[in-house]
This record gives sequence, C-alpha cells and structure tokens, in this order.
Amino acid sequence: MMLKLTHCVAAVSSIVAMALGGQSACAQSSGVDPHATQLLRRMTEYVAGLKHFSVDTDSTLEVVLTTGEKLQFDNAARATVRRPDRLRAERRGEVVDQVFYYDGSSLTLFSPASRHYATVPAPATLDAALDYARDQLDIVAPASDLLATNAFDRLTQNLVSAMVVGPSVIGGVGTTHLAFRGPEVDFQVWVQDGDRPLPRKYVITTRLIEGMPQFVTTMSNWNLDPKVPDSLFAFAPPKDARRIEFLRPGAGNVSVK
Repeated sequence: MMLKLTHCVAAVSSIVAMALGGQSACAQSSGVDPHATQLLRRMTEYVAGLKHFSVDTDSTLEVVLTTGEKLQFDNAARATVRRPDRLRAERRGEVVDQVFYYDGSSLTLFSPASRHYATVPAPATLDAALDYARDQLDIVAPASDLLATNAFDRLTQNLVSAMVVGPSVIGGVGTTHLAFRGPEVDFQVWVQDGDRPLPRKYVITTRLIEGMPQFVTTMSNWNLDPKVPDSLFAFAPPKDARRIEFLRPGAGNVSVK
C-alpha cells in the first residue's frame, strides 16, 4: 500500500512539474518585473474606478498552534460598495457571524446570532473608515486591501520582488497569476483576463510568524451594477437587539468583532 501511494505521489508530482513547464523558470526569477506591477496597477485602478459593486468572497484563515499544527477557519461574505462612503459586508463562518455597516458617518457591527451590536462615529470616506476600523477596532472588512482607492501604493510599498507566475483558471475564469514579496509579507493575486481586470483570488503569507500562516480569499459573482439604496447601508437595530461597546485592541479582552 505504501509503495503504491509513493508511486502515486511521484506521478502526481511529475504531472504538476510538466504542467508548470516553461513558467516555472520565470517563477524563480528575482527582482521586480515591471509587467507584474503594471498588471497589478491596472487591476487596482479598475476596482478603484468602480462607483458601486457587490462581490462574494470565500476566505480561509490559517492559525498556527504552539505545537506547529495548523488549523484553518473558513467564512463566506458578501460585500456591497457604493463609493465614496458606503459599505455593507455580511460574513458567515465557523467563528464569525456578523454584518458590517458603514453609512458615511457611522460604523456598526451586528451579530444576528447573539443580537448584539456596536456603533461608533466613523470618518466620512470609505478609505478612511476602513483604516479606522482596522487600526482602532481591529476589524478588517473582506478583501479591504484591494478596495482602497490607493490600493496599488499600499500593496507595493517597500516591494522586494514581483513576478508574473503565469496563466491560471479560478472558478472557471481565465486569470493571470501574480506574486509579490515585501519585507515581512508575501502576497499573490489572480487577475481576471480581458477588459475587466477584477481580482479573483488573493493570498497573503505572513513570513515572520512561525509556520508562515496564510490568509486566502477567492472572489466570485462580481456585480458591477447592483441596486444599492441608502437603506442597504443603514443599520436599524431590531427590537430585541442589545447595544454594547467596542473593546479597543490592547484593552485586555477580546474585542467584539
């Protein structure tokens, strides 16, 4: 049995090596390939130029235990954006069940299961609100790294290397696989081919943490013309909901997220 399994693994490895073929040599190159950064800029500028859209995301967060064992936690989300100052994100998963509202003046997080919610005043633009949520509340909206209008500058700050890995298919959609390295974090992006260069997959690898955990997000069901009334982004607490306060990072307890 073990001998057969070894032969199977070797055969699969050979097939993968053959499939990668010519692109594997390119994938080993060092330095910043301007074609990779050009494709990344095209993608980020295209997304930044979308006035309103919705997208479904499926994310996997990897956690490394002190034993070295890795655990993965999955969640699905739908994000709806109306620039410059509206966002709604609904997340469901093993360890998260929440709806994130941003209406241009306040930010609210609601947990349908526990019926708790927290609301705070927020900056007047989506970019500033996402920064505030991350830095002050330890809340990261789905794929928020790719939503900011200055996403290219953020992603390429202190860039060490960039390369075009090659063509790929994500969810049945033809894409170009890009890989980048910074001082502490690696990230990969799969950009849809054609005249709509949407991100289809995004992977972050944290190299400074032992075990180098990854965060993986795949994006599907892009709708570039959704119906987005103001009421979609405004939180109206249910009668049985209870308001609580956000616990800021470093306050000594786990913040409500």
